[in-house]
Order: sequence, then structure tokens, then C-alpha cells
Amino acid sequence: MNINKLKDELFQYVDDHSEDLIELCSRLIQFPSENPPGDTTDITNFIEDYLTESGLNIERYESNDKMFNLVATTGEKSMEYNNLIFCGHSDVVPAGDKSKWSFDPFSGEVKDGWLLGRGASDMKAGLGGLIFATALLSRKNIELPGCLTLAIVPDEETGGEFGVPWILEKDLIAGDGCLIAEPSSPQNPTIGQKGSYWFKLTTYGTPGHGSLSPLAGGNAIVDLIAAVQEIRKLWDIDITIPNEIRPLLKESKRYMQEVEKEREEFYPVLEHITVNIGKIEGGTKSNVIPEKCTVEIDCRLPFGITQDEVTEKISELLAPLNIDYEIERFGFKSNANYTPADDPVCKSITDNIEVVSGKEAYGVMQWASSDARHFRDYNIPVLQYGPAHLSTIHGYDERVRTEQIITCCKVYLGAAIDYLYTTK
Repeated sequence: MNINKLKDELFQYVDDHSEDLIELCSRLIQFPSENPPGDTTDITNFIEDYLTESGLNIERYESNDKMFNLVATTGEKSMEYNNLIFCGHSDVVPAGDKSKWSFDPFSGEVKDGWLLGRGASDMKAGLGGLIFATALLSRKNIELPGCLTLAIVPDEETGGEFGVPWILEKDLIAGDGCLIAEPSSPQNPTIGQKGSYWFKLTTYGTPGHGSLSPLAGGNAIVDLIAAVQEIRKLWDIDITIPNEIRPLLKESKRYMQEVEKEREEFYPVLEHITVNIGKIEGGTKSNVIPEKCTVEIDCRLPFGITQDEVTEKISELLAPLNIDYEIERFGFKSNANYTPADDPVCKSITDNIEVVSGKEAYGVMQWASSDARHFRDYNIPVLQYGPAHLSTIHGYDERVRTEQIITCCKVYLGAAIDYLYTTK
């Protein structure tokens, strides 16, 4: 098998049928699969029909009400050659106030070289590229020595448990490496993520007449304000970054200096615990001393500190306050995690980015979190690479360049061929 010739033929097919690829991505956007509420019924039906027409073996799993996972395979599971997982999520964050959009967020319109709509960057363009690539390998009857598994999950945007962690726990997918088509820079796949520590802090007071405060009762809101001030000190903790992570941090700083230049000022977030005070609820009315107040806080953890250690730090910070409180974890939960840049699945992506684009490619670290952590929990090396206009993700007027969608689809195909034709 002439691998390079095969890749060239597949790349040419993508160029010749690029309108079909863009149309597929456009159709995906037209399904408003907002999460919450998380209903992926219609988009799942569409994808399943598309993949079935391409001759793929497909299994459908409902992990929660109206949340559907699809698993499609082509090739044969191999003990000698690598087996690869393509992964993408079909849910998107809510569009929000549609009057603030310049276009219908669910139009999937293509205009002036842009694909427009909610999910264009996160991540229906990337998902469309994975679907198109997997279907193409099946339609062309490419005899893959390893197995390619396409996993499409319904529950990523809320940090939920009904997508990737659900199918991994039930042993519904397996592979030696994984590519997630999450948004990234064109030349810089994401090979590491910070950890996540989301929690609700609730303080309790003693209700009473507001006219007697602060001499009467215990004010839950006042106590919570004091607690928040202490928790914000997590940023100031001096954390020792492990030596094996320093090359990744160096490359990530280079990326912020040379590519996303406007992000260079944020480089310190890679080495500190970030603390976002996201939501506060408390009190009954202005003339009642509040008996309860709750704040939701999102912390992201660098390498060098664990979730358990953060829990201990929070307890130490709050102890001197002598307040009545409780903490409840929710949402994203993980320690910082990464895949080495020289792992074969990472190399297959960066090498093919360079082949397709003719430019240098290297992996970087993400200051947020993703489904990648779940694969690493199962010792599956993983990275993220997908088309995106990064500044529009989760915002109004989300969009992505159509040429970037085409480039990424070629990279997916080239990486799949290289990886699946590689012996373990």
C-alpha cells in the first residue's frame, strides 16, 4: 500500500467535494441542539442516516432522556496495528439573546467564505469534518489494517456525564489513541488541559429583622463575602510545576506570543489556580437578615496541584472565619492532564497539519478543560484539533472559515491513514 498516494487521492476528493463537506456542516448547525436542555434527537437521526448511507456499522445508545450517543466503525480491530477514535459532541451552548446576533444563529448560512451559526466553531464544523472523513473511508472501501471508531456524544457543554464518560465506562468504544475535533488554532492542536474544580459554597446565618443588623442574627451574605475574599487567594498560591511539563508550558507561551498575541498577557493562568466567582444567590428581602447564601465558583488547576490539595487549601483559608458553611462539588472535575507531544497520535496530527498547510505545527496547552480528560483516565492518548474562529466561541455571531474546515478534514484523513497503518 502506497500510503502517500492514498492520502493524496483522499485530499483531492475533499477538494473536489468541498461543497458537500460545507453543506454537511451547515446542516448540522441547523439543528438547534442546545444544552441545556440537551435534546439531540433530531441531529442524531440526521447523522445516523448519513452514516448508514455510507455503509458504516452504527450503534445508538440513549444515555439520558433524548440524549443519544452514536458509535460507528470502519476497518477491523487489530492487535498489531493502531486503532483510532474520532470523537465529537453534537450539543452546543444556548444561543442566548437572538436579537444580538447579526444573523440567525441556526441558519448555517455560508457567506463570504464563512460558515455562520451557533456551533460553527464549537464544534459542528469539526464534527462535520470527522463525519465526512469517516464516511469517505467507508464509501471508498479503504481496507484499513486497524479500526477507526467515530464516537458522537450528546453531553459535553455542561460537563455532563452522559457522553464520553458514559460510553467509556460501559466499554462501548476502545482505541490506542483519540482525536477530538474541538476548536483549536490552525497550526496548534491542544495536547494538555488544566484541571477543573467547580463547587458551590453555601453559608448559613440566623434570620432576624433587618433593622437590628449587624447586632442581631448572623448574616449569611456577609459571611459569604468574607469567604469569597479568602477563596480568591487561591490564585496567590506558589505552585511548583513538574519538570516534565515545562517544555509544554514553553511551547504554550510561544504560542501566546506568536499566534494569539492578544493572549500573551494571560500566560500566568497556565501556572496559577484561576478563581471565577460565577453566580451568587442569597437572602429573602432587604429587611430580613439572610439565613442562606450560595455562590458558584469555577477554579482551573495547573499542573503541580491536585483537587484534593485544593480542597485542603480552601478549608485552611476558611477556618479562621468561624462561619457555618458547606461545599458541594459539581460540573467539571479533573486534575491537569496531557498527552506527550511525541505520542504517535499527536505526531500523526501535527505531521499532517504540516503536510496539508506547509507550515510548522506544534501542540500547546489549553487553559480550560474538555472531554480529553476522560480518555486519559482510561489511558487513551488524546489531543484536540478542529476548525474555529476562536474569539467567537460561546459568543454572539459564532463563525468559522470554510477553508479551515476543508483543511481540518484533510488532516483528519491523513492522520487516520498514518495512524491506522502504523504497528504498535
